[in-house]
Amino acid sequence: MSNASTPSPASIKSPRVAIIGGGPAGLMAAETLAAGGVQVDLFDAMPSVGRKFLLAGRGGLNLTHSEAIEPFLSRFAERQAALTPIIQAFSAQAVRDWAQGLGIDTFVGSSGRVFPADLKAAPLLRAWLHRLRAAGVRFHMRHRWQGWTSEGALRFASPAGEMLDTPHATVLALGGASWSRLGSDGAWVPWLQARGVEVARLKPANCGFDVAATGAGGSGWSEHLRQRFAGQPVKPVALQFTDVQGHTHRQQGEFVLTDRGVEGSLIYAFSARLRDAIESQGSATLHLDLLPSHTPEQVLNETRRPRGPRSLSTHLKSCLGIQGLKMALLHEVLSPEQLADPLQLAMALKSLPITLAAPRPVDEAISTAGGVPFEAMDEHLMLRAMPGVFCAGEMLDWEAPTGGYLLTACLASGKAAGQGALKQLT
Repeated sequence: MSNASTPSPASIKSPRVAIIGGGPAGLMAAETLAAGGVQVDLFDAMPSVGRKFLLAGRGGLNLTHSEAIEPFLSRFAERQAALTPIIQAFSAQAVRDWAQGLGIDTFVGSSGRVFPADLKAAPLLRAWLHRLRAAGVRFHMRHRWQGWTSEGALRFASPAGEMLDTPHATVLALGGASWSRLGSDGAWVPWLQARGVEVARLKPANCGFDVAATGAGGSGWSEHLRQRFAGQPVKPVALQFTDVQGHTHRQQGEFVLTDRGVEGSLIYAFSARLRDAIESQGSATLHLDLLPSHTPEQVLNETRRPRGPRSLSTHLKSCLGIQGLKMALLHEVLSPEQLADPLQLAMALKSLPITLAAPRPVDEAISTAGGVPFEAMDEHLMLRAMPGVFCAGEMLDWEAPTGGYLLTACLASGKAAGQGALKQLT
């Protein structure tokens, strides 16, 4: 391996910052630093930057959310206080203005989510990279960071062999541990811990779950349910769950039945609470309202209605619209005796219990919880144990639901880390 290295700081006329990670947080830090007159070298292990950004945008890039700042900030739960000044400094409206500055118009969808006018991520990323290169940002692809040398130099495995770098400051924007094939694998955790930095365990967030036993015996979904309905959406439905603190939460939406359990937007909205309940109790039981537009009295009246020679499936389809996957879920959870009891059937239609055994692996999750706690950094996101080293993006210990909150916080923290590095350099 070669020992080639970049010039030492003493030989450089202007300050130089190394950014490790080419996701939204790293790119925003690069933009902020370049605008401040700093030479920026951005390193990424992948052949190109923004890979998770591009994949997330395949179904329509959700840039941010249009809701008022108070409910927006509340989505970050226990990390709301730490993220409030960061997001207030680069709010949802600032994200839209920034995109407009790149020539990308945005619109607010019916759900309040904000998207580019063409729904695509690639045009925005191309415009962004063009502006960064014009500002002098230098990109070093296929440079996999491997921690520090004993002297404090950054170590990289590059196509030309080992490379060492000694910048004036470093911004780490390494992501969490989800979708490792796109570059975020959590390999950075032991390197920071070895330098005295506390790191909270990385856990899946906005993830699917494996289901536990769904009947009198066995585990997981039945073969019939898997073969007939895996991959199909369950809608409309309302999900209700009581968390480990005893607080009950309810939300209407839809989710997808998977081969092993459940996933999708409604499940993601509850994933943190479900994951924490499984960690503390071994399992988590949610309740599905299969008829959210019906009152319990209406449902009970229909289940008590005489059905004559009609089968139960025909009767429920006729009077309540229950069919297909929803009917299959009833058969999955209830015994024949319970299905034949109008009261128990009505109760199940309004509150069908589904017990979850485990979250899906972190690499399958949309995002991760855990990472570098805010307590390990100062107000400028600089590590207290490592002056001159800043952190941003998903590697910080916070989580939020999907809906534009994740990307906004990554962009805002990247800007904050870049501003912190500028302050430290000056």
